[in-house]
Amino acid sequence: MQDTFKHQGWRMQMVKQLREKGIFSDAVLDAMSKVPRHLFLETALDYMAYEDKALPIRCGQTISQPSTVAFQTELLDCKADMKVLEVGTGSGYQTAVLCAMGLRVFSVERQMELYDITKPLLAKLKYRAKCFLGDGYAGLPEYAPFDRIIITCGAPEVPQALLDQLKTGGIMVIPIGGKNQEMTRITKNGDKPEDLLIQHYGDCSFVPMLNKTVPVDRKTKLLND
Repeated sequence: MQDTFKHQGWRMQMVKQLREKGIFSDAVLDAMSKVPRHLFLETALDYMAYEDKALPIRCGQTISQPSTVAFQTELLDCKADMKVLEVGTGSGYQTAVLCAMGLRVFSVERQMELYDITKPLLAKLKYRAKCFLGDGYAGLPEYAPFDRIIITCGAPEVPQALLDQLKTGGIMVIPIGGKNQEMTRITKNGDKPEDLLIQHYGDCSFVPMLNKTVPVDRKTKLLND
């Protein structure tokens, strides 16, 4: 697992292009300049790792294109040491970006095959996320409340359980819709529906968020505790 000068050069070019595409958060860009995206992909896709493309991973899932990762992360409006729930660990790349920003990351993945690969990979790369195998719709109520929640798959509607786990004043970023979704940011200003500030940020396309419970593995729930 090498991060060569070639990879670092590609990464700097990627960050430059992200800035040109309208990503202005220095914290986000700095994190993405440090996280080796190629290590979260199959070796055969190494040469494409820093192109602005979504790429396939296991279980019929994808790793989001860098501009999408940057955009979602920027919408979260995070500050270091905030507590963040990520629904959909996937390859672990988004998880690593959040960790590189100094956030306390709790990440849920429903696909055991991905969980079994991504959790040790994050540990090997020294990203101190707490990884769980479980149902993203249910979130992690025992670790709530969260300052921020990011959903990296398309949901037909906002799961109430996740809203309940968001702090007052907290922000959730979620793609909402069916086959095609709309990137949505929800600011929770209170516990009533009318207290939610809902903002829309254009069309997007994510793999669907599946509503199927997978028991959480309590024996291995923490990573690098």
